[in-house]
Amino acid sequence: MPAQGPPDPVPSPARKQQSADLSPPDHGRVYLIRIIRVCFVALFFTVTLLSIVGVQSDSKEAEIRWAIAYPVILLLAGAVAGVVLLLDYLTPKKKISTLFSVLIGILGAVVASIALGFVIDLLLETWIIDQNSREAIAPIVATIKVLLGITLAYLSITTVLQTQDDFRLVIPYVEFAKQIRGMRPMLLDSSVLIDGRVLDVCQTGFIQAPLVIPHFVIAELQLLADSTDKQKRARGRRGLDYISTLQRSPAIDISIDETGVPGKAVDQMLVELARQMPAIVVTTDTGLVRVAAIHGVVAVNLNDLAIALKPAVTTGQELSITVTRPGEQPGQGVGYLEDGTMVVVEDGAGAVGRQVRVTVTSTLQTSAGRLVFARQSERRQPEASVDENAAALPEPGAGERVGAEEEPESGEPHGPARGPRQRGVRGRNPRR
Repeated sequence: MPAQGPPDPVPSPARKQQSADLSPPDHGRVYLIRIIRVCFVALFFTVTLLSIVGVQSDSKEAEIRWAIAYPVILLLAGAVAGVVLLLDYLTPKKKISTLFSVLIGILGAVVASIALGFVIDLLLETWIIDQNSREAIAPIVATIKVLLGITLAYLSITTVLQTQDDFRLVIPYVEFAKQIRGMRPMLLDSSVLIDGRVLDVCQTGFIQAPLVIPHFVIAELQLLADSTDKQKRARGRRGLDYISTLQRSPAIDISIDETGVPGKAVDQMLVELARQMPAIVVTTDTGLVRVAAIHGVVAVNLNDLAIALKPAVTTGQELSITVTRPGEQPGQGVGYLEDGTMVVVEDGAGAVGRQVRVTVTSTLQTSAGRLVFARQSERRQPEASVDENAAALPEPGAGERVGAEEEPESGEPHGPARGPRQRGVRGRNPRR
């Protein structure tokens, strides 16, 4: 068995995405974020140190205790800053909707805490008249208020985060749910990427909506490209090549979506992502179109578009048109279909002004429209009538043979039949 060479290099969309992330605008953004992080740490420690230095102690013993405690405070401040930076680093794909959800949750918790704290103070003033008793339980009441505020903040944030897709803020021009302004984006399935016709459709300018390729679709194509089966490997590489071509096209708005979607099957994740965005699924798989319709997601089949755009006439089809004028070439006639399509009829110059039956020989599709070439249908009906008449006529001499074979009428003696002389076997005169 011959040794296999190294696999052909396949342009990885992930690598292209990484190279795109390293473009000059993204370089500047990365450096700016790093500077902001350094400034945050420096400001955090500066404020902590200034607070420590500004503390004045009345006794020597207090100064010693404070000198022992301030390193611990610095360590705690460093730990807090480290946790904040770690959270920032682990969540690179932040969403503005999530930030607004957290802020609205905190705001609602603060308002609720203030209202409940006012109610608690009012109850204490009503039921506990003694001032000393109120002062004695003041620390406990303050602790209860803080714990109540933390609980309300937790409940508010988690509730808003879990229902942000259904909840809409009544403030004008502010919405929690992700709303697509303009046309909905189109989610491309692996089947339509392998098919490749979507590239030609996009380059014509008919599709103005942004195209989105989920990361799990790219993973599926990569899995096909790494398959041991030759056909699957070719299909996977074809899909990845078309992704690269779509990304290089300046007239196409395309992006890679990294959103995590629950589900095991690619079709299930694609339908769920389209429902969340919302978006339109573009595919050539009829099964995926049916599944999307069941879940209330709009899905279009590229094959249905091809069927809708098929030519109105095909080669070999017979048409009935009126030849309106002679053509540019000698002997040609020109007619038009109901939709205005020009039909060039061979040998149709003599039929100008008459309606004739023609047979389509070929069609030509150009950017200016469709052109149909045809020729007049052959007239076979007269030939058929001649054949029928010829079949109806008797063969020559048939009547003579029949009359010779008939018996004479009654009253005449039986004898040799009248007619031509009897000849030999060969039809010659025996006397010769």
